[in-house]
Amino acid sequence: IIAIIQPTKLSALREALVKIGVERMTVCDAQGFARQRGHTEHYRGVEYKTDLLRKIALEIGNDDFLDRTVDTIVSVARTGPDGNIGDGKIFVLPLEHVTRIGGTATGPGAI
Repeated sequence: IIAIIQPTKLSALREALVKIGVERMTVCDAQGFARQRGHTEHYRGVEYKTDLLRKIALEIGNDDFLDRTVDTIVSVARTGPDGNIGDGKIFVLPLEHVTRIGGTATGPGAI
């Protein structure tokens, strides 16, 4: 699972995922844009347009809790009852092979 969320939701989402048993994830700072198209900011009296907005990318490799994980991400990362533009996206990709770098484990045991 790759989830792109707003930075303000990271702490609450991390706590919610730990409660449902998701204990392994990678968190990355990300920048991007979609329908938001960026925004205008002021710095030292000068106006400039920011096309890329700060986001957080979570990478979670766990087939055991797929539906619970996706449901938890949606419920915690959503702003407002119906969500808003810029809340993020969730991508579910097949996990074809895993190898643990610090050992000899491969496959599901390497997660």
